[in-house]
Amino acid sequence: MTRTLGELAAFLGGELKGPPDLVVDGIAAIDQATARDISFISERRYLRLAPSSQAAAFIVSPEFAEVERPLIIVPHPYLAYARVAALFAPPLNRWPGISPLACLGTDVRMGEDVSIAPFVYVGDMVRLGDRVTLMPGCFIGNQVEIGNDTLLYPHVIILERCRIGSRVIIHSGTVIGSDGYGFVPTDSDIVKIPQLGIVVIEDDVEIGANCAIDRGALGETRLKRGVKLDNLVHLAHNVSVGEYSFIVAQVGVAGSTKLGKRVALGGQVGVVGHIELGDGVQVGAQAGVSHSLKAGQVVLGSPARPIKEFAVLNAHYSKLPEIYQRLKKLEKQVAELTAKLTTET
Repeated sequence: MTRTLGELAAFLGGELKGPPDLVVDGIAAIDQATARDISFISERRYLRLAPSSQAAAFIVSPEFAEVERPLIIVPHPYLAYARVAALFAPPLNRWPGISPLACLGTDVRMGEDVSIAPFVYVGDMVRLGDRVTLMPGCFIGNQVEIGNDTLLYPHVIILERCRIGSRVIIHSGTVIGSDGYGFVPTDSDIVKIPQLGIVVIEDDVEIGANCAIDRGALGETRLKRGVKLDNLVHLAHNVSVGEYSFIVAQVGVAGSTKLGKRVALGGQVGVVGHIELGDGVQVGAQAGVSHSLKAGQVVLGSPARPIKEFAVLNAHYSKLPEIYQRLKKLEKQVAELTAKLTTET
């Protein structure tokens, strides 16, 4: 698929600086682009690569408008890059219709243009919206509901009664609706608590590969509209994630915790159960959150602390060996002084 620079500028609503009829075949990183690609510059550190880049043109912000190359000037180059990349992305390879090698239960209702690939299992009383795509090896349990334009990559598992919204993307290996971790220890054994709830995934959510989202013990585990999960995320029973939140790889959120809108959890963050993180909370990588956080807080460390407090403590931590040696020296001096005073008296 080819586009002219003028077409791309119009699509992005950007200012064109260069020949509008310049043809572009794709988009590429600044150091890998060919003479048929457009690239982008979103940070000053990449500006030094522009003179040697083979790119036909660049998407830039107004602060980089002095670059002597064909340009499309926009307020947010990284956002523009995402939109152009979507234009050049190859179309999804969907199975045409319902494969005879798929297994469908009773009373399955489907919308228009549904794609079900070989070796998919669809249980009883399932509801599939228009243009749903189920790739090979997916398992859809009884009474599951899936909305329009939702895409499940190979080997996704949606267990019984869970509800998936429209335009949801779920990557391979993810399990939606696995049992929450609920047990009661007794003197003789450990008794399992039946997990009777469901998982609800609202519209425009994307879930990475090999995630586990547990069903509610009672009620719902819910991901609200626009949430984005990276790979290897675990959300326990009855967790609620607010609209447009970001959760990065290897995060674990314990049961019944509530995340507000636009919360961001960095890689390998751990969050204890039964707390609340307010709207806009940001938690840095590998932090451990053990208590509720008010809206807008930015925290780091384990236990998680406000970022300024963490910076002070971290600076002191690096000086601990020096402080330890000074303390030993002072202890020795105090002991010697005490001994001297004792002798004199």
